[in-house]
Amino acid sequence: MGERNKINLLTGNFPEDLKRMSNDELELLTYEIRDFLIENVSKTGGHLASNLGVVELTIALHTVFESPRDKIIWDVGHQSYVHKILTGRADKFSSLRQYGGMSGFPKREESPHDCFDTGHSSNSISAAAGIAAARDLTGDDFAVVAVIGDGALTGGLAFEAMNNAGASKSKMIIIINDNGMSISKNIGGLSQHLSNLRMSSTYLDFKKQVKKTLKGIPRVGESLYAGIEHLRDSIKYAVVEGALFEELGFKYMGPFDGHNIEDLTTALMLARNVEGPVVLHVLTKKGKGYRNSENSPDKFHGWHPLIQLRDYL
Repeated sequence: MGERNKINLLTGNFPEDLKRMSNDELELLTYEIRDFLIENVSKTGGHLASNLGVVELTIALHTVFESPRDKIIWDVGHQSYVHKILTGRADKFSSLRQYGGMSGFPKREESPHDCFDTGHSSNSISAAAGIAAARDLTGDDFAVVAVIGDGALTGGLAFEAMNNAGASKSKMIIIINDNGMSISKNIGGLSQHLSNLRMSSTYLDFKKQVKKTLKGIPRVGESLYAGIEHLRDSIKYAVVEGALFEELGFKYMGPFDGHNIEDLTTALMLARNVEGPVVLHVLTKKGKGYRNSENSPDKFHGWHPLIQLRDYL
């Protein structure tokens, strides 16, 4: 990228500045944010690996959406450090998790960009469904986005919320931040399901062509299309490896590279224009950009300066 001036996270006008930055500048920003996180969290302690993994995703979110009007809900809330940096709180990081200082989780009293107080996992989809329902009742118009880790997605509360949200047909986006880990590696059926999912353009193109062809038949087209519902489902299961989310009423998109800002912004813009609930499946690497954290993401999940000094010096 050549020589470029450093981006000052303390004086920048974020998130507004993101919308005026080039792809190269956004890429440079990822390095600045990771350096900032490592420097500051090494002093205060906190959740490091999970935040290093969502740098590009958070940049893309704040590039596409208009926070605080659009609502972004973080689950688990310890993924929100980059969100805090990009919403004007970089200068408060020396007080992170200190008495009277900045919280390690989203707090409404701390910033209008934190729309929901998050303390632990699996409740973001419920919150998103509630906020979307209130928006629809008042006739308002803003986006609702829940960012949930694949570990948090295994909680029963998340499944109950997906059941309700899918049935409601209300417009919202559920982003699955899939790094294959909670604190340590995930196991179980849902984890295997996520690892098997692939974006199937074959099925989507086929479905679109069938709909266009059948509905184009005079007089009987509509009834023919409605009458082959069972056949369409059979084709979907034959072509798409995993259809869990679509069966729950969501449009599934993904998986996408969670460290490619350009692809993420495109995917988010597409998801924003879908009528109804969407699941956007994003693949990230926990601890991205810091070798020690990439190699031992479980040890760097929650960083305490004294433990770090003992183990790595």
